[in-house]
Amino acid sequence: MPRRKQPRRTDVKDIRSILRLTYESGLSVREVSERLGLSKSTVSPYLLRAREAGLSAWPMPAGHEDDAALERSLFRQMGRPPRDMTEPDWQLVSREMKHKGVTLLLLWQEYREAHPGGFGYTWFCDKFGQHAKRANPTYRHRHAAGAVTQTDYAGQTIPLIDPDTGEVHEAQLFVAVLGASSYTFATASLYQRLPDWIEGQVRALEYFGGVPASIVCDNLKAGVAKALWFEPTLTATFAAMAEHYDTTILPTRPFKPRDKGKVEGAVLIAERWIIARLRNRRFFDLAALNAEIAGLLELINGKTMRHVGRSRREMFEEIERVALKPLPVGRFEYAEWKIAKVHPDYHVAVDRNFYSVPHGLIGRQVDVRLTQRVVEIFHNHKRIASHVRNSQRGFHITVSAHMPKAHQRYADRTPASLIERATKMGANVTVMVERMMNDRRHPEQGYRSAMGILSLGRGYGHARLDAACDRALAIEATTYASVLSILKSGLDQASPASEPVSSTPPHGNIRGAVYYQ
Repeated sequence: MPRRKQPRRTDVKDIRSILRLTYESGLSVREVSERLGLSKSTVSPYLLRAREAGLSAWPMPAGHEDDAALERSLFRQMGRPPRDMTEPDWQLVSREMKHKGVTLLLLWQEYREAHPGGFGYTWFCDKFGQHAKRANPTYRHRHAAGAVTQTDYAGQTIPLIDPDTGEVHEAQLFVAVLGASSYTFATASLYQRLPDWIEGQVRALEYFGGVPASIVCDNLKAGVAKALWFEPTLTATFAAMAEHYDTTILPTRPFKPRDKGKVEGAVLIAERWIIARLRNRRFFDLAALNAEIAGLLELINGKTMRHVGRSRREMFEEIERVALKPLPVGRFEYAEWKIAKVHPDYHVAVDRNFYSVPHGLIGRQVDVRLTQRVVEIFHNHKRIASHVRNSQRGFHITVSAHMPKAHQRYADRTPASLIERATKMGANVTVMVERMMNDRRHPEQGYRSAMGILSLGRGYGHARLDAACDRALAIEATTYASVLSILKSGLDQASPASEPVSSTPPHGNIRGAVYYQ
C-alpha cells in the first residue's frame, strides 16, 4: 500500500498564491490545492479568512504588500479583546516555574487575580512557550575532527546466562562515538563499576586507533567523584587513564543530556541495531556476546547515513582518523588508588594485608596504588615503597630497611630462622633450641633463651656448644644458665653423658622443625 503524502506547511507566500489563483485565475478550491500541492482543507480556511478580512479581489488593496500586514489582516484576534492588556513579567514566571509543584495554571490564576481583565489561559501558555524558546535557545554542537569522543551506557541491557547456575545477569552496553564522523563503538560488560568503565574507554580508543583531544562522558560515580561543570573532580584511576592517553575528561552536568547529544543518539542506534536484534538470542559467555556485537558494529558503521550520503566508516577514514592523536606505546594498566594511614607498626592495611613503609611516616596519610601484581605506596607524590601484591589475606609484608634500627636487630627472630641457625651448630643445639620454644606456652617466649644459646657458639665454638647441649638434655636442664654453667666448668669436655642425639626425641609436645617453615 503506497504511503500517503504528508501535506507541507504553508507560509505567507502560499497564501498569496492561493488568493491570486482564486481571484485572478478563477480556479476552484480543488484546482488550487492540486496546483500548489496543498490539501483542500488547508486552502478553504485561508479563503474564508480572506473574505472576512475584506480581501476578495486581486490585486489586493493597498497596504497589504507587506507580509506582516497581510498576516495581521488574516489572523487578527477573534472575539472580544481583554480589558487589561498588561502582560506578565515572563522572567519572573520562568523563575517561579523552577519551584517544585508550581504550574502554569497556578501562575496564570495568580496573574488573573492581579489583573482580572487580563489575557486568557491559552494565550498565557502560548506566550510563555515563546519566551522560553527565546530565553533558552538550543545550541547545535559542531564538532571538529578529532576533537571529542562521547561515551555513555545504554539504558537497556542484554541478558547473560550463567551456564553453571542458570542465573541471569543483565549485561551493560557501553557506547562511544566520535563527534565529527559519528563513528561508533560498543561493548558489553557485566557491571558499570570502575574497572568496567575504564575498560570500555580503553577499548573504544583502541577501536578508533587513536586518541581525541577530549572525552565527554556521563557523570558516572565510578569515574567522577564530583560532577562540577567548571571544575569536575575525577577519581584517581580515571584521571590516571586520561594522563596516560594525553586527553581531557569533560563530565557532563547531571540531568543535561544535551551536553552529550551525540552519544545519546548513538545509544538509541545501538539499542535498535544491537540490543533489539539480539533480543531472541541466548548468550552464556561475555566473549561470545561481544563477538556478536562486533559484527553488528560493522553494519552500523558501514550503513549509509541518509542526511550525509556516506557511511560512518567513510566519514571516519576521510576526516577523523588523521586528526586523532596516536595511541601510546603501552596499554593503560588498570590500577585502583586508595588513601591509607600508616599504623604505629609502620604498616598500611591494604586489601586485608599489611605492607610496610619507612617508619618515619607513622601517623601520616599515604596514597596506595593497587595493580593486579604490585602495591605501590606514595607520599607527597613520591613513591616510598613497592611490594609484590599478596593474593592471600592476613599477612604482614615487611622490608627490613623500613624498620627502626632497634627493630632491625630482631628482624630475624622467628622460630624457623632460629632453628636454621641451630642446625649449623649441631644436632644437640637444634634439639635444645626446639625444646626451649616448645616448652613455653608461646614459642615467642623462648626467643631470648634460644638466641642466648646460639650466641654461646661464638665464644666456645660449635663443637663444645653441641656437647654442652648434649649433657644438658641428658639431665633435663633446658635453660640458658645450665648450658652456660656446663661450658664454664668444662663438663662438656668430660666423658659424654649419653650417645649423641641425632634427631628430635619422640614427644607429644614437640612440633619439629617442619612446623616452623
